[in-house]
Amino acid sequence: MSLTREQNGDVVVVSAAGQINSANASEIERSLLAWLEEGAGKWVLDMSGVEYISSAGLRVVLLIAKRLKQNGGHLVLCSLQSHVKEVFDISGFLAILDVADSRDTAIQRHG
Repeated sequence: MSLTREQNGDVVVVSAAGQINSANASEIERSLLAWLEEGAGKWVLDMSGVEYISSAGLRVVLLIAKRLKQNGGHLVLCSLQSHVKEVFDISGFLAILDVADSRDTAIQRHG
């Protein structure tokens, strides 16, 4: 699992690659929370490289979305592979999270 972060104007774009599972979810959570503490409120989580996400991974995504919202920010997920999107759909998360088809669309939602 790898996480990379880049700045696109005032939007933080985090790209995830690999698997998000119970073995690495707490490490991912620590990294994302540390970046969140830096204060940026507009986030895009690019999931194009994520091949698998477990319930532990879903919990991390939900935690980050809630924390951003509490701080007046917003998270947009983008580029979910079909089988990962299905996990979000089955869990009901697609109804409560902002999901875009592409990175560009996700960034534009922060307009």
